[in-house]
Order: sequence, then structure tokens, then C-alpha cells
Amino acid sequence: MKGGAEVVIDIFSAAGKLEKSVRVARLVKDDAGWRAQLPEVSYLVTRKAGTERPFTGKDWDNHKDGLYRCICCDTALFDAKTKFDSRTGWPSFWQPISTANIVEETDRSFGTVRTAVSCRLCEAHLGHVFADGPRPTGLRYCMNSAAMRFVARA
Repeated sequence: MKGGAEVVIDIFSAAGKLEKSVRVARLVKDDAGWRAQLPEVSYLVTRKAGTERPFTGKDWDNHKDGLYRCICCDTALFDAKTKFDSRTGWPSFWQPISTANIVEETDRSFGTVRTAVSCRLCEAHLGHVFADGPRPTGLRYCMNSAAMRFVARA
């Protein structure tokens, strides 16, 4: 991704309502800054494109109503209303809360071609999206719990 100095993201209320679109400076920190802010597993997932083990993340089986926000910058990423049980052991969603808040890029690691999903504001690796999800989109955004924090709907 490694884009320009500014990005446009959508801001959502605690109730999950779109409040406004804003142009803001991309959030950039050095490695020491991210390490100081994040738990080790979140650092490895978000800053080093790692993956948590299936069925180990805090939110893979969360059925509460709310929003999933980036653990690095608090950008709204997914609404629990689009979460479904993919039986993979990771939180899965059939769409992001806003396509403005994520970036999708081709990932050719591990001898395969996948689509990686990152936070637009801070470039945190979140997971991957696959074309084997439910209706209405047919997509499965397979995310890492360690890359997000769940906030109950207000």
C-alpha cells in the first residue's frame, strides 16, 4: 500500500452510523512506537502480517452487537451485523463497514495468491478476503482478532 501522506476515511459513531468522511494524515509510527502500543500478538499480526492461530483469538466466537475497530488506530472496520460463523476459527464478515476504511492488495506469500486486507489509516494488516462467503456479497473477510478491538454498540 505505502501511499501518500493523507487518506480519506469514514468516521462512525458508537451506534454504527456514518458521521462523516474526513481527509487525515496517515498514521505512521516507527517500529518501537508500535511495539510500545501493542500486545505482542497484535504487533506480529498488524505490523508483520502475521496470523493468529485459529480458535484462539478473543472475538472468533463473539456474538455481541457492536463494531470492530482497528487495534492500532481505532478506525471502524466491521459491523457485527455482518459477522457470520465461517467455522474457520477467525472472525469473519461478509462486508466491511466502509470500503473507504480498508485497502485490499494481492498477497503472493506462502506460494499462493490471496487478497490481503489492511486498515487504510495506519496500514495495519487485518487478514484476508476470500470469495467463499455468504449472501449478499459472497465474500468472507477472514480477520484476526488480534488486529481489532470489539466495542459494544452504544
